[in-house]
Amino acid sequence: MSAVVERDPQLEPGAGPVGLHATEVDIAERRAWHTNGFLGVVVMLVLIGGSIALFVQADSSGDDALAAVGAVAMLLGVIAATSLTIVQPGTTQVVQFFGRYVGTVRRPGLLWLAPLTTHRRVSVRVRNFETGHLKVNDATGNPVEIAAIVVWQVSDTAKATFSVENYQGFIETQSEAAVRHVAGAYPYDAADDAESLRGSTDQISLELAHEVAARVVAAGLEILEVRISHLAYAPEIAQAMLQRQQAAAVVAARSRIVEGAVGMVQMALDQLSREGIVDLDEERKAAMVSNLLVVLCGDSRATPVVNTGTLYQ
Repeated sequence: MSAVVERDPQLEPGAGPVGLHATEVDIAERRAWHTNGFLGVVVMLVLIGGSIALFVQADSSGDDALAAVGAVAMLLGVIAATSLTIVQPGTTQVVQFFGRYVGTVRRPGLLWLAPLTTHRRVSVRVRNFETGHLKVNDATGNPVEIAAIVVWQVSDTAKATFSVENYQGFIETQSEAAVRHVAGAYPYDAADDAESLRGSTDQISLELAHEVAARVVAAGLEILEVRISHLAYAPEIAQAMLQRQQAAAVVAARSRIVEGAVGMVQMALDQLSREGIVDLDEERKAAMVSNLLVVLCGDSRATPVVNTGTLYQ
């Protein structure tokens, strides 16, 4: 009686991190408070202008209270000035309040943010890059060179800023890993009905896009498209593979030629027999078939020989 061995679910591929429990930055993008920047400019000018007027009045009257109020007004004006920012189209501002994530501003233009906050610009424009020419063994063990173009953009600015150290380097590394993984699962070339890197480009590109997207979702990045830009055998086997492809093409062409020649010979014999032009025995039919196949399947032009005697001389 054989024993049934139960596998630990944690040992299955993709079950989670190996070793210590990973510390995940649980954060998601949300909208930060902001208002029209021109209102902030007006408030700043009023505060700074009022502080200057208080300073002048305090200097003429010698009132220290007015000077203190003027200093506070000047400080508030400076804070209002530092809270102004310009958001260009295609960019955002990630706002923090003493290290705590407050929200993200996506509205373009001159804006007035919450006081005493810091902000960091994050681009949400569509970007692309090309992976290096990676040398990978395909499913049959042949070394191939492959590269892909990845089109992407930042979809969650909070994750892109705080979940990973450098999202640009993160997506480049993960894209190369995905290309290696997908390229190793398919042969470079296969029969017409089999999937291959060369023959199933659209399907491979779609699988690459899903593979890269699954790897970079933790960084708040969105994959728009992945396309193979370079695919070739490695230089050390390129010549041998070229000869194999040429041989396969020659065999396929010869098969098609022989198939057509046999059909033509059959048609010729049937027509001669049907119209009663000549009556050939089996030996002469075989000789005629041999001669016709040589003429139809030969590489060089046939040289005709005129027989002035009988068929048997």
